[in-house]
Amino acid sequence: MEFSYIRGLLFVTLTATTFGDDGQVTFVSELSSKPAQKLSRYSWYGSVRLQRFHIPKDAAVARWLFSVKKGHSFECGWHNVSIHIRWGAPPVINPVGLVFPNETQWNPCLSLALLVKSENSTTFNLSNPALGSWYIAAHLPEDDGRIEQKGFPSCSYYFQSQMSVRRAVDTPILQQATFLQQTAAPDIPARLKLYVPEFASSLTISVADCSSEEGPGSEKCSLVLKLGSSSPQQSLVTVNCSGIGCSATLSAPPWDSWLRVYVESNQENRTVHFNITSNYTVGCKPKSVGLAADDDFKKFCGNSNKTNSTAAGNSSVVTEAVLHSNVSASLASLTSPVLSSGCIWNVPVLYEELDILSLRFNPINGPNVSVTHMHATLLSYPLHTISTGGTLNLQLTLNTTNVTLGNSSVAACLSPQAPVLDLNHSQPCHTALFGGYGARVNTTIPKAVVRLPFPQSATWYLTLQLTCNSTDCGNASVVSVVPEVFISACVEDCGSYGECRLLRSYSYLYSACVCKAGWSGWGCTDDSLALSFSRQVTATLLLTLSNLFFMPAIVVAIKRSYITEASVYLFTMFFSTFYHACDQPGVVVLCMMDYDTLQYCDFLGSVSSIWVTILCMARIRDTFKYTLFLLGALLIAMSLQLDRRGLWNMLGPILCAILVMVTAWVYRVCALIGVCVYVFAETEDNYYYTHSLWHILVATSVVFLLPPKEKDGDVWGWLKEWSSTWRWSWRPRAWTEFGNDVTYMGHMTYN
Repeated sequence: MEFSYIRGLLFVTLTATTFGDDGQVTFVSELSSKPAQKLSRYSWYGSVRLQRFHIPKDAAVARWLFSVKKGHSFECGWHNVSIHIRWGAPPVINPVGLVFPNETQWNPCLSLALLVKSENSTTFNLSNPALGSWYIAAHLPEDDGRIEQKGFPSCSYYFQSQMSVRRAVDTPILQQATFLQQTAAPDIPARLKLYVPEFASSLTISVADCSSEEGPGSEKCSLVLKLGSSSPQQSLVTVNCSGIGCSATLSAPPWDSWLRVYVESNQENRTVHFNITSNYTVGCKPKSVGLAADDDFKKFCGNSNKTNSTAAGNSSVVTEAVLHSNVSASLASLTSPVLSSGCIWNVPVLYEELDILSLRFNPINGPNVSVTHMHATLLSYPLHTISTGGTLNLQLTLNTTNVTLGNSSVAACLSPQAPVLDLNHSQPCHTALFGGYGARVNTTIPKAVVRLPFPQSATWYLTLQLTCNSTDCGNASVVSVVPEVFISACVEDCGSYGECRLLRSYSYLYSACVCKAGWSGWGCTDDSLALSFSRQVTATLLLTLSNLFFMPAIVVAIKRSYITEASVYLFTMFFSTFYHACDQPGVVVLCMMDYDTLQYCDFLGSVSSIWVTILCMARIRDTFKYTLFLLGALLIAMSLQLDRRGLWNMLGPILCAILVMVTAWVYRVCALIGVCVYVFAETEDNYYYTHSLWHILVATSVVFLLPPKEKDGDVWGWLKEWSSTWRWSWRPRAWTEFGNDVTYMGHMTYN
């Protein structure tokens, strides 16, 4: 708590002294902080500590303070802490250079490195940050595979991040086709914003009537015009102005959003006055559907019966956002009514939330969507913050029924914030501020797949257009495609050698793959270090058959009249064998019951075996011994329920063993060696061997730890003692008849 308070106080002081004022707008300061979190070595995305910050609108400057402090007093050397920053979604990172699944596309995020020995901090400043959620991910270097026993001291580091934002509250608004007079100084830029409506195809910002304090003149008027916001996914559009004016034009500007405009002066110690205006063009807009929404529900219900039909048989088409209920299956019949109106086909999409991080987007009028070469077909997919923790999947399939494409193809572009409305051969899949992800299908490649892990929180647009190598597309003037867009928790559910796990950072949910059997990668598709089938079989046999070394201990215990102890050893051998058979990471797996039950019984049997062996070595009276048996079993069961991997679960019986074994023979050190192997020598790579050795050493040591048989004892001595107390005697007395019932009466005596 003291560490957090001092850091926060220092941060506020640095913020107050570093952030200046530009004199034209009013700024207010906002602070936010996250609690310190313990860092882990990177092995999969679950090792990352993820934190989320919110940048408010009109933020001028954002400043982060990242602090790392050692959580112990002993020496651990120098360590590199990796910090990754991304806007709109969690960072997609690859610190160990693993392979991503096929058709998976991702962009590197902004990464920082902080060298730490005991305590260190660094700051990160960003001017004109983008509005919305920003994600910070931190982790230690790659995991070395060592398995650390819980409860032992280890090199631990704690990561804390704080953010300060300076926000403008009275930013001037630049109106359409209206000049606004502004002033820019070297250290005081002019800050403005303008609203870009939906379906805007281009935007132009013009600066005119530029003059300095010494009078008009091109040699005295030098400005820098910047458009947009700063983030790792986008860069500012910058134009250097000279003379008395300049302009910047954006093709495909972001729709339905506020765009920031900054004008800076390049002249030292001179203030520049200028006029600025904006002008956007709405080149193409779909036809209005009106306010009557009842027809949409009726037509949607009429088409819901067709959802199980094939893509070739379902040829329903949506034109200019108007739902047509009955359309002929022949694509040729669609040409005349469709091409006669509008310059864009806007297809309504149904948003279906199926489960956590599981969404599906379906065109309302059926899976088939018509595409032409004259203009684009547009589908929009809004992704909220709760959807950014999964994977955005696009599967585009071409319906070639009754259509001959030849050398033509259907081009697709999936882009955030704004669509690309023209997909001819020269137009890239890129908007004014954001990059897109392109795909193409034809008769040779009828299916294309795009996967985007952790998609940005925005409205995504899918643009489809038929591209022809010649001016005449033949009978392929209108074709049909099936766009399948959905959110899944993980890529292909992590395949056969991975498990998709749901993770949480405070209230934010995201998912990642944890791989097994040596497989690795974002989707567990990298088999460069995968275990072969023979090695998986060997590992399973080692971990299971090594439990057979309990058999000598069981035989010795029975021979020496320790039946209760032998029962515990048999219980341990049985459940340890089948637990490890179920706990295998590969395909050689056998689970006879629920995994959690097997694990609990294995842990309970292991600790109970140590406990009953210690009590047997103590040679105390049977009354006290069996009382401690039961009491210890209850306490062990409670302790395992609280924390199965806790240090005291095994350390408690071991401490008792040390007191008993001080004067033991030298070969009893096997038990201590087994404990040392379990605690200090196990790693993920040698787990199959070291844990099997643990089975052998512990089971073998029991043979030597059991004391000899009591004098005048017998294997079934307890049974004879019990039988000497109880004597059963049956003597027939009488046959009594009650009607048709016959009753035999005997006599039992007890001495």
